Amino acid sequence: MVTVKSGWRFQFAVCALVMLSVGGIVLAGCARLPYTTKVVHEGPQVKVALQKEVKPAGYSHPAQLTAEEVTAILRGFSLREEQQLPLRWFAEEVPPKQLFREDELGHLAVHLVDGLRAAGPEERVHFALFAPGMNPADSRSVTAGWIAIREANLYLGIEYFHTEVPIRHIDNYYQHYPLLPPQPKTYLLLFEPGRFWITDQAGTRGLEYRQFLKNVPTIGTPGTGMQ
Repeated sequence: MVTVKSGWRFQFAVCALVMLSVGGIVLAGCARLPYTTKVVHEGPQVKVALQKEVKPAGYSHPAQLTAEEVTAILRGFSLREEQQLPLRWFAEEVPPKQLFREDELGHLAVHLVDGLRAAGPEERVHFALFAPGMNPADSRSVTAGWIAIREANLYLGIEYFHTEVPIRHIDNYYQHYPLLPPQPKTYLLLFEPGRFWITDQAGTRGLEYRQFLKNVPTIGTPGTGMQ
């Protein structure tokens, strides 16, 4: 009987240690990701929030841009999903897709302006655009990513591009298994005119947005509203 009790206690201790270890790994993984510090706007079509970077970022935030300037900048981006070889050979033959439609820019730009004005030096501005999914009751189409400004460069990261993301958190058929969002994908971003799409000293692609805006006649006076 003592042996049975000792065995049960040993198994319980092992299970507890395993659970603590797994929990620690999950928490450590989450801690390495930027986390939301403030929701700037949340509506049925757009959500914009500030995210704290885990590592020192030294952004030039808060940044002053107008909605017209942000629209002009985002209008120049296109992308294609990155693929591993040999699929990459075929993907390179496919023309890149425009990142934002004009109606999406109309919904998004003004809230990104508010986000850039509210962000601090260690915060980036995260955004998500929502549209009905293939089955509107169960999912929605999401385009999501983040922008940040450091000195003369604007940086853009894309996590989802018209990706089907579940709305419900629990599957009606398997209620003990949560519906997890898909993993963010890796995209190859392009910008036109390409001469403003540069690689900085850290090897990161960024947009010389000030120089670009000086060459956009519809914006008005070059540099208006910028730091």
